[in-house]
Amino acid sequence: MKCSKDAFWKCPKRYISKTIIVLTILFLFTLLQISGGKEMMAMLWAQQIMLGKKTYPQVPRLLKDKVKEVLIDSGAEDLVTEDKQ
Repeated sequence: MKCSKDAFWKCPKRYISKTIIVLTILFLFTLLQISGGKEMMAMLWAQQIMLGKKTYPQVPRLLKDKVKEVLIDSGAEDLVTEDKQ
């Protein structure tokens, strides 16, 4: 049986394998983001704050705790202020 691009129900094997590949890629991407992505983003924000290019109030709320921790560990706790600029 020849698979048609229009009728996916005629060739489910091809579409199931593509779906599995896509879901696997999405799962791995999500796992990477959850495991190390937040720490790396916090370090990037802390570096930008220490260089004076960004301020602590500009940090996204989900990263604030981790950025604060990185800044304190780096000896730059004076940069952790909630003043709006």
